[in-house]
Amino acid sequence: MEQKKSSERLVFFTDAVVAIALTLLVLPLTDLVPDLVAEHRPAVEAVTHNWSKIVSFLLSFLVIGRFWSVHHRIFEHVRAYSTALVRVNFCWLLTIALLPFPTELIGAYQSERFTVVFYLGTLLASSLCHTTMVFIIRRDPQIRGDAEPVSDETWWNHVLSAVVFALAVVVALIKPGLGYYVLLLLLFPARIALWLRARRTADK
Repeated sequence: MEQKKSSERLVFFTDAVVAIALTLLVLPLTDLVPDLVAEHRPAVEAVTHNWSKIVSFLLSFLVIGRFWSVHHRIFEHVRAYSTALVRVNFCWLLTIALLPFPTELIGAYQSERFTVVFYLGTLLASSLCHTTMVFIIRRDPQIRGDAEPVSDETWWNHVLSAVVFALAVVVALIKPGLGYYVLLLLLFPARIALWLRARRTADK
């Protein structure tokens, strides 16, 4: 088990990979400019003729930002890391580094079944990695050290979020266009976690 300094290095490395992934998201949009210039088309068409690419960029930017924020909250409970935690963290980074690829596919193919399932499946894999990291931290006191333990509410928030992503994938297999709307259910896990906390406080 490594010391606190090493856990900070892991977080810094993770932040760097996330920053690169966020930067890569915008490259398909910047690549539009040379084509417009070569075809002598007005600059405004970069926006008016590419709404789907712009929306997919904004969506994935927000998704990665949310995952990054959740990752940081998870690592507030980490003082040292184990081999298992590092491996799962790298699996999570794989899903983040991969996300620009299905994002570009969405911009090009929009609601095609494979594209939607691929995109939502990547989000599901990322969410499962978060859930697994929380599970590892809860089970290994040496990882937590003097940090506050992961609460039951936080655990169930991650589990329920993963369930929502899984449901979105299933819906997308049946009706691709509806898969994205299932993600609106992500508003509920946090509310359920707050309800559990309030109930737990009331029982005391």
